[in-house]
Amino acid sequence: MPLAVTSYDFSLFLHITAVVVGLGATFAESVMFPVAMKLNPRHLPYVHRLQLTLNQFFAIPALLVVLATGFYQVSDRDWEFGDFWLSATFAIVIVIAAVNIFYFIPADRRLGPMVEREIAAAGDGEIVLSDQYRRQSTIEGIAGSIIGVLLVVAIYLMVTKPGL
Repeated sequence: MPLAVTSYDFSLFLHITAVVVGLGATFAESVMFPVAMKLNPRHLPYVHRLQLTLNQFFAIPALLVVLATGFYQVSDRDWEFGDFWLSATFAIVIVIAAVNIFYFIPADRRLGPMVEREIAAAGDGEIVLSDQYRRQSTIEGIAGSIIGVLLVVAIYLMVTKPGL
């Protein structure tokens, strides 16, 4: 029996794979900071470097693949961008990309060196994180949780296609 894979099927495969590989790893970011803090704050520079790498080299490329394959799927199925499930999902993807590019990536570029300086200042002694670092990392954690919820909403809308 020959393998009959349509271009739509392949596009759907790429679309789902991009979400799983590119955005799935970002869910682990929500536990990186608390785990590092529990083990030793000296791990925090690694956390920021890892988050920066995941957002730059996994999430952003994945979002581009999701958008490209999503546009193809819309054209192939003659869906309308005016449909709520589709326009809301498209808006969520744009928000996730914008928050990654304009907030998460710059925040980790800023917070990594900030915590490195604070660790260096402590020497071999106890690390006391500044209020500024704690405040900014808390905001980043809250923003990450919100983005995670938005991603789950987008997946729900794509799977159920309410109103279709």
